[in-house]
Amino acid sequence: MIAGQERPSDKSYTIAVCLSAIFGVVGIQHFYLGRYVEATIDLVLFVTTLYLFVSGQILFAFLVGAIDAIHTFIVTIMLLTGSFRDGSGNLVLYPGQTLKTGEPV
Repeated sequence: MIAGQERPSDKSYTIAVCLSAIFGVVGIQHFYLGRYVEATIDLVLFVTTLYLFVSGQILFAFLVGAIDAIHTFIVTIMLLTGSFRDGSGNLVLYPGQTLKTGEPV
């Protein structure tokens, strides 16, 4: 991407927000947006939370789960405000949002 030239993502805003709101702690929205490292981290945190909960380490399960939930909340807010980028570095725009061109008005 050339400096000063923003491009909108070809990914659907509605799908990204819904995935983040419903399956965010699993990292499905990151897989959809092509952010595979974040997706893997979210998935590992989710599986770790389940493992800790099943193994009886409830306090640690809540701690790891809270970290994952806070991250998901932040990502969802960023998606809702149109400030989140997909794996290619393009903004996921909400309906009606326009890109800033960087040119003076």
